[in-house]
Amino acid sequence: MGKMRIRKGDRVRVISGKDKGKEGKVLRSIPDRELLVIEGVNMATRHVKPSQKNPKSGIVKQEVPVYACKVMLVCPSCGAATRVGRGFLDSGKKVRLCKACGEIVDQV
Repeated sequence: MGKMRIRKGDRVRVISGKDKGKEGKVLRSIPDRELLVIEGVNMATRHVKPSQKNPKSGIVKQEVPVYACKVMLVCPSCGAATRVGRGFLDSGKKVRLCKACGEIVDQV
């Protein structure tokens, strides 16, 4: 397995499957299985029993994980769905780079 280049809080676009073209924020990352939970993407219907945490029962729609290979990072500067590169600053800090425009996405 490769290293996941997408993290919690990133804005991503789905590139294949039933939700192709949808964008959302990564809510949760599961790196050992290369899965991401994305806001408003891959919704499933769950029948929830009442519990102390969730006192109201009923039918609830919630996000279920998507494979990381099915999404691409949306660059904050150019707005394009792009691959993620890695680089180093002059100070030695590691950064994530947008492959489309070359801008720094964030520091690692």
